[in-house]
Amino acid sequence: MAARRSIVATPAAWLVWGAVVAFFVFLAGVISSVVVSSFGTRWFDTWLPLGWTTSWYAQAWDEFTLLPVLIVTLEVSALVVGISVLIGVPAAYVLARRAFPGRRLLYLLFLLPILMPPITYGIPLATVLYKYGFAGNLSGVVLANLVPSVPFVILTMTPFIEQIDPAVERAARMCGAGTRQVFLRILAPLLVPGILAASILVLVRTVGMFELTFLTAGPDSQTLVVALYYSMSAAGIRAQQSIDAMAVIYTAMMLVLLVLALRFVNPTQLVARVRDEGD
Repeated sequence: MAARRSIVATPAAWLVWGAVVAFFVFLAGVISSVVVSSFGTRWFDTWLPLGWTTSWYAQAWDEFTLLPVLIVTLEVSALVVGISVLIGVPAAYVLARRAFPGRRLLYLLFLLPILMPPITYGIPLATVLYKYGFAGNLSGVVLANLVPSVPFVILTMTPFIEQIDPAVERAARMCGAGTRQVFLRILAPLLVPGILAASILVLVRTVGMFELTFLTAGPDSQTLVVALYYSMSAAGIRAQQSIDAMAVIYTAMMLVLLVLALRFVNPTQLVARVRDEGD
């Protein structure tokens, strides 16, 4: 009977694996065509471009003023990461160490900006930011990106804090350490892996965040992904190869960040443990 079940399930498994392989082949084809186009001189009705050049990258760098765009991207990312960590780590400590009414409801509220599509709350958020004069500049982009980033840090740091034995904190307090000393000298060194993991994940999320940045950015506060969108929407008056070169730069930047994230972040540590009420 078990053998029959495995035989019956085999066609479905083959269909699933075939769909997965087809998806990755299609994805690889799209990425490869963009990379090849960014190095090609002319490419119309042939399998490969007629010639090869790297001048499109220099043209994209000058035409799209990528240096100011990259500087804005780094500024937004650094501010979002720093503020998210400063707010999220203490909040995660309270959720991990304190039991109070409405704790699970508050935890659910922190989940909403992560689970919901950013466009659903991005439009009313942008309306409020424009009303009070924050949108259209760097501060509006940072504030908008903090909405999903702070809860992301909280949900990432909570399991790291829960893994630390509270007896360590009690022993430090018995030795005369205050709350600030316990947090800075005892907990902070133990939380460095978690803070690093949360920072890298927020960095990746901020660099790739399009909706909230697009809704709140001005001419001088566009990140790389928003600038790429505007360059694509004006593709009729610009060379396609220079736009492809800009897309390759953005993709390479995201791949580097993802490799760093996978290098320093253990995905199993990002799953919060559900503790029994008796604990």
